[in-house]
Amino acid sequence: MTSSTLAEPVLDSGVGVAPRLAAIIEPLIGGPLPVRLQAWDGSVAGDAGAPHVSLHSPDALRRLLWSPGELGAAQAYVTGELDIAGDVGAALDHVWAVVRARELSAVRPKPRSLLQLAALAKDLGVLGRPLPPPASQAVVKGRLHSLMRDRAAISHHYDLSNDFYELVLDSHMAYSSGYWTSDSPDYTLDDAQRDKLDLVCRKIGLDRKPGQRFLDVGCGWGSLSLHAAAEYGAQVVGVTISREQKAFIDKRIADRGLQNNVEIRIQDYREIPDGPFDAVASIEMGEHVGEDNYPTYTAALYANVKPGGRVLIQQMSRKEGDNPGGGAFIESFIAPDMYMRPVGRTVAMIEEAGLEVRDVHAMREHYVRTVEVWTERFEARFDEVVAMVGEEVARVWRLYLIGGAMAFRDNRMGVDQILSVRPDGGSSGMEPVRPDWVPAR
Repeated sequence: MTSSTLAEPVLDSGVGVAPRLAAIIEPLIGGPLPVRLQAWDGSVAGDAGAPHVSLHSPDALRRLLWSPGELGAAQAYVTGELDIAGDVGAALDHVWAVVRARELSAVRPKPRSLLQLAALAKDLGVLGRPLPPPASQAVVKGRLHSLMRDRAAISHHYDLSNDFYELVLDSHMAYSSGYWTSDSPDYTLDDAQRDKLDLVCRKIGLDRKPGQRFLDVGCGWGSLSLHAAAEYGAQVVGVTISREQKAFIDKRIADRGLQNNVEIRIQDYREIPDGPFDAVASIEMGEHVGEDNYPTYTAALYANVKPGGRVLIQQMSRKEGDNPGGGAFIESFIAPDMYMRPVGRTVAMIEEAGLEVRDVHAMREHYVRTVEVWTERFEARFDEVVAMVGEEVARVWRLYLIGGAMAFRDNRMGVDQILSVRPDGGSSGMEPVRPDWVPAR
């Protein structure tokens, strides 16, 4: 069905809110509502078999009027003005399938539809200035990717609460894609993260000899730093700009007796004074440095590894022109100022810094499985999450986890390990044959 075959919108004030909204929206989306919509006045519209969406407050309409699409809907959901019954992921899958089938991703509200929506809002007494953003929405100020602004952006997400992240992540506290090497039901997220950490350590050559100096740029909660020290005898410097993370890692260092092997610093990647190191890794941190600053980031990695030393970057990607910040919700609530690009452009920028790229290892499917487990843990402990961070933040995280899993599953986001080396003359120092790729004979 196309908009040309739909009836003219019914704007009779005697009709309930939900049917009136449907009459405005359906011509725009080229067919029936993809949801069963119930408004605050009790009126309903849409197929009873579709996912059920409730508008509990006129404020939901006001948010959607000022921010049509993803941002307005997310604001209304996290504040509880809009709710989705049952499995939120299944509901979003259904809506996304309709968006793709009707090719609606590039559709923008027409002026006529916005005027009709404004008329309805006026009739309902909700027309007015934009509502204040939800308390959980990020507020960062200052010059883009200045030291102060970067610290604020990172603090918004990563300083939420160490206890909260312990509810969701594995025992290593690895907040990045795992590496799933087995389909056994006994194989857990802990195992996948351990195998990822081990893969990184071997790729950068920490297995060649103990005692190598290793720099962990954007060390998170210390999973890689601690693994490299405990399993490979590395002398580790980890840098983070999150004080919550440093406090967490410092306690683990003391508990595990690794004080002589691991030093964690509150330090920006642009401020590391004591390189070069034997090896460098940066796991899912490069997305946060921005597009214009990425050459500064790769130059810092190059400067901090010795000739012949290896650098591994694990980083998420997006297709060219496809919301490099991740979309309105991610940019507003989760990771302000994040920037993702196609993996090929990232490889080119790494090479432009003087590093020789030796391997690109796509791990997108591994992230799907990782986020699925995070979501299971989150939902199983939802009441604990709400008690810890409040319902609004819990709702933000529900959308974040569900949306992330969908993006990786549908190939709208990728993640790759990019291994490079700082050349030493003409030598890369890499093995000409990789033992794990040699066929068995």
